[in-house]
Amino acid sequence: MRNLKAVRRIRAKVSGIPARPRLCVSVSLKNLRAQLIDDVAGKSIVSISTESNKDLANKTMTEKATWLGTEIAELSKKAKVKTVVFDRGGKIYHGRVKAFAEAARNAGLEF
Repeated sequence: MRNLKAVRRIRAKVSGIPARPRLCVSVSLKNLRAQLIDDVAGKSIVSISTESNKDLANKTMTEKATWLGTEIAELSKKAKVKTVVFDRGGKIYHGRVKAFAEAARNAGLEF
């Protein structure tokens, strides 16, 4: 219940537009997912998950987060998106979320 309140509070302030879409990260116990979302059109521009790569099965969650951050940055370059708004989904900016964000920034994504 606490996470739902945080998500609603963040979504009230963070919104993606076509020029600067929302980078949404979702963390579960075994996998991570990331999307670039245009909230005006209500469409997902780019989406990727760690479930799609079988080589990550024996990696730690921080290594998976780092891989996902670099991959979402590569996909956003192909979609011609350079700047985004970061939506951490109510999670604390620590550990996996921090590793994801830093990897995306290092790969060239601006937020």
